[in-house]
Amino acid sequence: MENQMESSPKIHAKSKGDLIDVGSGGLSCCGWLIFLLSGLVTLCFLPATIWFCIKVVNEYERAVIFRLGRIINGKAKGPGLFFIFPCTDTLVKVDLRTISFNIPPQEILTKDSVTVCVDGVVYFRVIDPISSVANVSDADFSTRLLAQTTLRNVLGTKNLSELLSDREGISHSMQFNLDEATDPWGIKVERVEIKDVKLPQQLQRAMAAEAEATREARAKVIAAEGEMNASRALKEASLVISESPSGLQLRYLQTLTTIAAEKNSTIIFPLPMDVISHFMKK
Repeated sequence: MENQMESSPKIHAKSKGDLIDVGSGGLSCCGWLIFLLSGLVTLCFLPATIWFCIKVVNEYERAVIFRLGRIINGKAKGPGLFFIFPCTDTLVKVDLRTISFNIPPQEILTKDSVTVCVDGVVYFRVIDPISSVANVSDADFSTRLLAQTTLRNVLGTKNLSELLSDREGISHSMQFNLDEATDPWGIKVERVEIKDVKLPQQLQRAMAAEAEATREARAKVIAAEGEMNASRALKEASLVISESPSGLQLRYLQTLTTIAAEKNSTIIFPLPMDVISHFMKK
């Protein structure tokens, strides 16, 4: 058992080396013979074959040239003008610009058993043209499929509250997993973003009712605190006024002024405050 565990990393490293080390061998004798015959045919039919031999690669592209099934010099060419033999050479252009694509909406079951529909967007670019051609049949299509499965796997371990509040953390986790998986393909995942999270209608109504109940409870607490603060202020004001009789009379006059400001109002003046205080003392 221990021997198997020790040998498995070596096997993995060897397989990874086989993926990356492409085009290291040269042509055989038969290959060189076919190559020379191709060159001879090309020279015989000049200048008609010149249009099939000259290839132009743009600044943002790289060319991977296969000669009888092997990559020439084990590296990509470009940018610029290249001369190939049409019978033995095959040219594959690789775009190095950043490519973006939308992840189709996915029906995902979260950790707390809630079904949501989530979509996103992925930005990636090719950093190793040789690996993107030799190690995977279609790097763009494979990355799209891998993004969909990674989105399901990552969101399947999250609760609904985490999905709604921690989108940045989920994006970083998806980017790390995608970048690690596409590294043997020569692809660098630059950014992953969650675009939209669609909840079921019943769950939306339940969350709206919960939010409304929370707001109402908070409003009642705030109103109760306001009443308590107002009663304390009134108590302090009554204590201050009771200590000063002139202050009570000024408050009485201020109340009369406020009443007089109203239109169509009848004001009944009671006995003067001084007379009332005289009887109260007796």
